[in-house]
Amino acid sequence: MSSVLRLQNPVLVLNASYEPVNICAARRAVVLVLKGIAAPEEMSQHTLHASRQAYPVPSVIRLLEYRRIPHQTRALSRKNIMMRDRYSCQYCHRAGGASDLTLDHVIPRSRGGESSWENLVASCHQCNNRKGNRTPEEAGMKLARMPRPFSLHTSRHLMRLLARGEDQWRKYLFY
Repeated sequence: MSSVLRLQNPVLVLNASYEPVNICAARRAVVLVLKGIAAPEEMSQHTLHASRQAYPVPSVIRLLEYRRIPHQTRALSRKNIMMRDRYSCQYCHRAGGASDLTLDHVIPRSRGGESSWENLVASCHQCNNRKGNRTPEEAGMKLARMPRPFSLHTSRHLMRLLARGEDQWRKYLFY
């Protein structure tokens, strides 16, 4: 695996109390460890090589000082909608990559629908075209889940999903 890909690997971030608070890229995790803000709890099998030293890449880091995490809100963005909807069409349930999916306004913008967490869903191109300028009911389509804002519960659920490939994370995610 190239060092560029290693720097993008997900790393679980724990508060000083061992409570999971976030997922960051390995690059950010290494910087936090080198700055003395966090300590590695679990290591991956990868290393980063600098000119004079090799750095092990952590899989789990823990902040050294407890950080009060405010009620988490995430920015409304295409990426966050895709993550919330697990990269699957909310009409036909087909999974895909970000390039295979579009954002659909449940209530079309032309009918006053806003760009909000509650009105945007991931949709494949085919379903989005089929729905067109109609509501799901008018198009005879049904949503897999009603769209909701990204919440702490959603965040924890995504951490659990990502942990399926990261055995070292499981003991920190309270299954």
